[in-house]
Amino acid sequence: MRVIFAGTPEFARVALEQLHAAGFDIPLVLTQPDRPAGRGMKLQASSVKQFALEKNIPVAQPRSLRLDGKYPEDAAAARLALEAAQADAMVVAAYGLILPQWVLDLPRLGCFNIHASVLPRWRGAAPIHRAIEAGDSETGITLMQMDAGLDTGDMLLVEKMPIAPTDTTGSLHDKLAALGGRLVVEALELAACGGLSPVRQPEQGISYAHKIEKHEAAIDWTQSAEVITRRIRAFNPFPGAASLLAGETIKFWMATSLPGGVRPYGAVPGQVLAASADGVDIAAIDGVLRVTRLQKPGGKALEASEFLRGFVLTAGMVFSK
Repeated sequence: MRVIFAGTPEFARVALEQLHAAGFDIPLVLTQPDRPAGRGMKLQASSVKQFALEKNIPVAQPRSLRLDGKYPEDAAAARLALEAAQADAMVVAAYGLILPQWVLDLPRLGCFNIHASVLPRWRGAAPIHRAIEAGDSETGITLMQMDAGLDTGDMLLVEKMPIAPTDTTGSLHDKLAALGGRLVVEALELAACGGLSPVRQPEQGISYAHKIEKHEAAIDWTQSAEVITRRIRAFNPFPGAASLLAGETIKFWMATSLPGGVRPYGAVPGQVLAASADGVDIAAIDGVLRVTRLQKPGGKALEASEFLRGFVLTAGMVFSK
């Protein structure tokens, strides 16, 4: 089977690697154009492009696939490349460009999308972040037959996965990426022999995972300890939950809500109650959370015991938004 692959970040690279290892013929990879990154802001290839080049797979990086859009020359060149690939199917994983109808219609078996949620919950750009932020107990991968809507296509394969109380977006991402790679191989093998049975998404339970914005990183200490804790895990590794202390931005990478914790009388939300090797206890509106991994400006993320050796945090100090 000839399979075009479209994807950009590490989540997609894992799936491409699995497809390659399974022996599928991959005549073309689509990925986003190189972007400036790092302190030097040098152009950097996506994870998908790096893997494709290592395996000598042809790569196209159109800025758009809309023939009537802002970059019609890019789209026209991509169309020629896609048509020449003569693919049976196209696999899409976190590509970052909207696929117009002409792309969806091109492969004989259509376009399969690897989506990191159990649809219809968390359609959209940031399903892993939003599932943790919302306190969901489980998530999963949905293999979907793509249509023109936003994650509205028929479901082909679905597998659920529990969200652990300590999961961050980073750790859950890695689990889901591996699951997505396995499921897409299974789906294509079934598609080759006509063994897939598309199922329409339920009409109930639809929710949208809107793109994460940097301003969301600011911790609102008037929220509950549980909500703040979930947001800290959800925004790890990006954009990193943060709060101000004496004009300095401190990032929080891991925290737990203390069971039975009650904000002491007179303590204000954001006030440090204790700081020790076990963690930094901070008052929320309804209780206390213990932060166990922190980062100061220009420093590295450290466990609380190590962080406190180089940064003074004492009871009574107050973090602000």
